Amino acid sequence: MAINFDKALGIQQYTLALRSQRAEILANNMANADTPGYKAQDIDFKRALENAMSGKEFGLRRTDKRHFNGGSGSLAHGDVKYRVPNQPDTGDGNTVDAQKEMQKYAQNAIDYQTTLLYLSNKFKGITKALKGE
Repeated sequence: MAINFDKALGIQQYTLALRSQRAEILANNMANADTPGYKAQDIDFKRALENAMSGKEFGLRRTDKRHFNGGSGSLAHGDVKYRVPNQPDTGDGNTVDAQKEMQKYAQNAIDYQTTLLYLSNKFKGITKALKGE
């Protein structure tokens, strides 16, 4: 009997990839906090997750409902959005709020670790089932 990983892992496999990509975006925002004209970005997580699960994003293109092709790992066009700044423009056009980015990065890291722990436990359970323990 074949293991259906979509059923076994649920949405967590997609969530982990999106959290990783979000970490890159947030780190890029923090790195450009002093760059004039830089616009802070973030992902529309709900939309990106829906695209990932339907196979519409470039990083996990589906050729068949059971297969994934390796891709660029990038999000689908439209998943990355510019963030609306909470503070007034300081005159240089940069919309990065360093404290907000650090908070979002830390929360994303916690969410990433939680998802990773869930998947790790799921694979341990599958391994035990296959060994008959």
